[in-house]
Amino acid sequence: MLNRILFACLFLALSTEGSSLSCRWMDHKFRQHNEETLNLLDTMAKNVTNTTEVEVTVAFPNHLYRQVSKSSAEDKLVFTVQVLEEVAALFEEDHSSASWEDGTVRNFLNIVNKQAKELHSCVSSLSVGFLLHMYFKRLSHHILKEMGHSAEAWEVIRKETKAHLMRAEQLASSLHTAH
Repeated sequence: MLNRILFACLFLALSTEGSSLSCRWMDHKFRQHNEETLNLLDTMAKNVTNTTEVEVTVAFPNHLYRQVSKSSAEDKLVFTVQVLEEVAALFEEDHSSASWEDGTVRNFLNIVNKQAKELHSCVSSLSVGFLLHMYFKRLSHHILKEMGHSAEAWEVIRKETKAHLMRAEQLASSLHTAH
């Protein structure tokens, strides 16, 4: 009987420690990687040739960020993972018309995918937020596809992505202060 209790306590301690270890990445690496992605987006902006300003026809989902900011830490992580996965999906579309260096885009995608993978390990389950998914679908359709994946369209996507990553940083900061 004592062995079973000891085993149960050991199992609980190890599983608790394992889950906190996987989320330490959030505390120590997320901000660093997010800063790298923002720098890469700024580098992409420097490589933009003369493009005309395009009106953004897809409203930024501020209401979703406000809503999730009041949610649990797990929900914030799930939301952040989805943002990262949606951003990666956008940047995997044909960006040949953008004047960005392929290496910069590859580095950006590698970091975003690493962030999504590492944060995914911090959550127990991942449910896709329909409204956020639809926002990114509209970006893909109304900005990229309707504008023929032009350099102007990609500049809009770059700016929208930067706004998302900055908001994700705010969510991450709120998680860090919650510990």
